[in-house]
Amino acid sequence: MDIRAALRKEHSKKQVQLIAHYIGGDQERFDELMEVFLQKEEWRLTQRAAWVLSHCADKSIFLIQPHLPKLVEYMTKEGLPVAIRRNIVRTLIKIEIPEELMGLVADACFSFLANHKETVAVKAFSMEILYQMCKKEPDLAQELIPLIEDNMAHNGTAGILSKGRKILKKLKK
Repeated sequence: MDIRAALRKEHSKKQVQLIAHYIGGDQERFDELMEVFLQKEEWRLTQRAAWVLSHCADKSIFLIQPHLPKLVEYMTKEGLPVAIRRNIVRTLIKIEIPEELMGLVADACFSFLANHKETVAVKAFSMEILYQMCKKEPDLAQELIPLIEDNMAHNGTAGILSKGRKILKKLKK
C-alpha cells in the first residue's frame, strides 16, 4: 500500500482504520506514515496522517518512540491546525514522556490550557498529560490546579468540567 496515496484517497474513519491496520506493528510502515505526517506542503494530508498516527498509537505505542522528539517539536509550532494538535496530544496521553522532553511537553500543554480559544479536546488531553507529569513532578500541581479551576470557571463546557473535576480530585488527595 502506498500510504500517501491511501491518505489522499478519502477522509473517513474506515480509511483511517484500513491504513492503521496495514501499518500494524511494522516500524518501517509507521516511519513512512511519519514522513507524510511531518511534510509541510499539504496540511490536509498531515491532518489525515495525524488521525492514522493516533490510531496506530492505540495498538502499537512502541512505534512512536523513535519519533517522539520530532512529534513534540512539531506540536509546539505556531499555526498548527487543531486536528493535528488534537491527535498529537491524544497520542501523548498513552506515552510515558521521557525526562528530556517533559519541559517542552509541559510548556506546550500549559500554553494550550491558558489559551481561551483552544478546543475542549486539546485542553482535556493537556490536563491529562500534565496530571501524569504531576505524579513524577508534584510541584507542577501548584501551576496546574489554578489553571484547571480557571478553565472550569470561564470555559465551563461539559468536557472541561468533567475532566477538570476528575483531575482536581486526584490532585487534591
